[in-house]
Amino acid sequence: MKVVDYINNSKKTIFSFEILPPLKGKGIEDICNGIDPLMEFKPPFINVTYHREDYEYKKMGDGLLKKVSIKKRPGTVGICAALMNKYKVDAIPHIICGGFTKEDTESALIDLKFLGIDNVLALRGDPLKNESSFVATKGGSKYAIDLIKQIDDMNNGQYLYEETKNSPANFCIGTAGYPEKHFEAMNLNSDLKHLKAKVDAGAEYIVTQLFYDNQKYFEFVKKCRSIGITVPIIPGLKPLTNLRHLSFIPKFFNTNFPEELSNELEKSKSNADVLKIGTEWAIQQSKELMDAGVPILHFYTMGKGEAVKNIAREIF
Repeated sequence: MKVVDYINNSKKTIFSFEILPPLKGKGIEDICNGIDPLMEFKPPFINVTYHREDYEYKKMGDGLLKKVSIKKRPGTVGICAALMNKYKVDAIPHIICGGFTKEDTESALIDLKFLGIDNVLALRGDPLKNESSFVATKGGSKYAIDLIKQIDDMNNGQYLYEETKNSPANFCIGTAGYPEKHFEAMNLNSDLKHLKAKVDAGAEYIVTQLFYDNQKYFEFVKKCRSIGITVPIIPGLKPLTNLRHLSFIPKFFNTNFPEELSNELEKSKSNADVLKIGTEWAIQQSKELMDAGVPILHFYTMGKGEAVKNIAREIF
């Protein structure tokens, strides 16, 4: 079932979450360890991220350097199939620009179509670690809107290099939104223009970047509505669980902690302190969002479900 259909058919806020595929060499049990604690809350779907492989250069015996692939994660197609089979839920793969040609993307989408997967989240993706900014793969898409247009073309039966229409796909396309703006955007208003263009190109719902100030989300939704974005806007949440998050999350995700939260976090001496504060904050955040009638609470688990489980028990 499509995400928008789940939203339209539900009379209350839906619980969903996102998982991170395991590193190369790990098995399905590594995924299940993060999913199993959360299944009691009956999520209708699970998002599966995709992270392009990284590279490093290793010195060879002859003094030359060899480019070696590291940290390659399994593809989302196989993981989605495994999750649907094991948990009987819909799986939503992330489709990204980086590392893929348009032909690669079309092949992956055809595989997903044959598996009966009818939801995708279209994202540009992050640059490689050695890149100062995102560089598109030769023959690939540069922006998320390019992916959305390609998927929408397939939904209309138009495949690459085909002069006649083929069997249409039926993907419900999601895209990302940034309540505090994308870090590369000049300002929030310019970012919203790009978001509107993605919706006009075929995106049917928006999932936000994580945030810790609900007012930022409410203002974001209001601004979206004011420029004609009418699709569902799903808030993305991530509980703080360790001391590293205090500097990593503001830097990597370009999000701010509200003063009330930062004042409490500054008192933290251990990971346990951060986990307690982060869990309590996420519970209150979630309750306020649910009271406001958000369609879905979407949690970023990063493969670790215990903290989200404790939050879900309080609100679902």
